[in-house]
Order: sequence, then structure tokens, then C-alpha cells
Amino acid sequence: MDARRAYTPDTSGAPYHKPYPRRDSWTVPVGCTSHPEPKTAGDSVAILLGTYNGEAYLSDQIDSIAAQKHQNWSLWASDDDSSDQTPQILQRYQQNLDNPVHCLRGPAQGFATNFLSLVNHPSIEADYYSYCDQDDIWEANKVERAVRALKEIPAHKPAIYFSRTMLITADNTVIGPSTQFQRPPTFANALVQNIGAGNTMVFNRAARELLCEAGIPKVICHDWWSYMLVTGAGGEVIYDKATPVRYRQHVSNNIGANFSSFDKMRRFKKMMLGHYRKWNAANTQALTENKHLLTQRNRQTLEHFCHARNNRITSLMHLKKSGVYRQTTASNLALNLGLLIGRV
Repeated sequence: MDARRAYTPDTSGAPYHKPYPRRDSWTVPVGCTSHPEPKTAGDSVAILLGTYNGEAYLSDQIDSIAAQKHQNWSLWASDDDSSDQTPQILQRYQQNLDNPVHCLRGPAQGFATNFLSLVNHPSIEADYYSYCDQDDIWEANKVERAVRALKEIPAHKPAIYFSRTMLITADNTVIGPSTQFQRPPTFANALVQNIGAGNTMVFNRAARELLCEAGIPKVICHDWWSYMLVTGAGGEVIYDKATPVRYRQHVSNNIGANFSSFDKMRRFKKMMLGHYRKWNAANTQALTENKHLLTQRNRQTLEHFCHARNNRITSLMHLKKSGVYRQTTASNLALNLGLLIGRV
């Protein structure tokens, strides 16, 4: 499919980027020419790696990719103008790995745009697509588990896989598994909570086509957007309770895990300061611009949620009609409070 989308200038202030340029305008760093694609049949995986000043942990991540049991993969690294040795590390692996390694210059507009630019890149074609952070460690069966699960879904239906993670310190000391969510992963949940860790996400070709159709909206997180759009369009979500990714916690993390009581209090503080309201504004704008991709039921869910956000008097009534929910009783109470005081 053509991964580009027609662009019409928007004077309303909507938080949208112009879709990424045509293939012939993409550039690659010096020395990063591509290996030819391997001639292997079926279940190919394009690993979409976003990098920025990742020299401290990048080698651990790529080593773990090279050690995957599922070997039909190609690595596509989009670097957002790193000032450290990240490009040199990528070039070294490109020269030494048998699998294809492609190096691209990123858009330098934040990590979410960097990842979505890879999703929309017209040269990348595979059966499955995997987001990849620069600082984690994948267990050897990480890709294999995801592909096996996604193959159970009909190819024409958008489907996305994500899992729990094993949290580790900067030096790879185990902290413990991430939270195990109990309520189902649906659009009604995705509107108000991202339970899909991007570093675990793998999606099929139909989901990739859906994401490309939506272009590159200016959303906060690529993984949250992927969770919302796939569920909103009636796609399938596979939530794996295993922990095939070691999720490194360190001071440079863009997001980090919501693990400790301190993390939860920090996120509650962000809500009270209005961060969530800004994030939800960007998400709902992006969804509204792409509501033609949503099911009729999910369009109604979105409309009720937008009414709940924009009218405090009727907010709880519309919240109930929308059916949106978070994963725990405490976080649902926080959602209700946030709507009443205009912080969601």
C-alpha cells in the first residue's frame, strides 16, 4: 500500500504534522547503506527502532535482537540527530550482522513522531512490525511469541500484540514484573489509559495499513495512539501476561513504568497539573480527525467522552454513557475527580 496520506492545511490549530515525505526525499547517514532484504518465506518482521543518544544501552538491545529464536527480521533504525556514538554503533552492527540493518535520519520532532515516521515509511514492508526502544533487553522468544499469537488472527483484521515487562535497573538487576492488568483491553479503556508498552508491541500488516491511513498525528505516545486506533477500528488486541522484555528503568526514560506508589503519586500530580488534559486533547483531536476509521459504536464512545471532558455539569453522565474505564477502582475514582475539576 501507499503509506502516505493526502495533506490538507488545517487552520483550526489541530495538533497534526504533515505526513512524511516521499521515499526519494529520505536521507540516510553516511556509511549506512542498506543490506538487501533476505529471501525468506513468510512471517517477516520489521523491527522499528527509534534512537536518540542511546550509546549507553543500545548494544545490549541489538545483541538481544540478534539472539532471537525467530530470525526472519530486518532492523530499521531512525536516529533523531544523536550527538553521541549511536550512529557509529548502528553502523558497526550493520557491517557485522547477517540480517539487514537500515539506518535513517529521524524527523527530530520527539520520540512519538520518530516511531510513527517508521510506521509510515514507504520502503518498509513486512508481515509484522515491532516497535523497539533503544535501551531494553529482549528475551530470546520475544518476537516468536508475538508472531505465533498474531498468526491466530485473520490477516485482514488489524491486530496488535503487547505484553507485560520485567522491570530492571540500569545495570540489569531485576526489580520485578510490571502490573498485570485484569480488565479487557478495549477502546473504552484506551481512551483514558495506555496499558500497552510500546517496547513490547508487535502488529500485523492490516494494523500497519490502518496506522498509515491515519498519518502522523501529533500525539504524545506512539504506543498509546496505536492501542487507541487499533481498538477504535474494531481490531484485535492480544495481551500477553508473560514478560518477554526486560524494561530498563533509568533517569533518561521518556515515560517509565507505573510500578511503585511513588510512580502512581507522580502521575496523579501530573493529572492535577493538567498534563493529562493536554494529552487527552491531542488524542481526541487525532481520533476525531480519523473518526471515519472507527466503528460506529466507538465513534459514539468518543463523542460521549469528548462531551464529558468539555462540560463539567454533565461530565459524569456522559462518562457513564461512554463506558470508558481504567483498570483499577482507585484510578477510576481519579478519572471521575479529574473530569469534575477539568483535569482530564
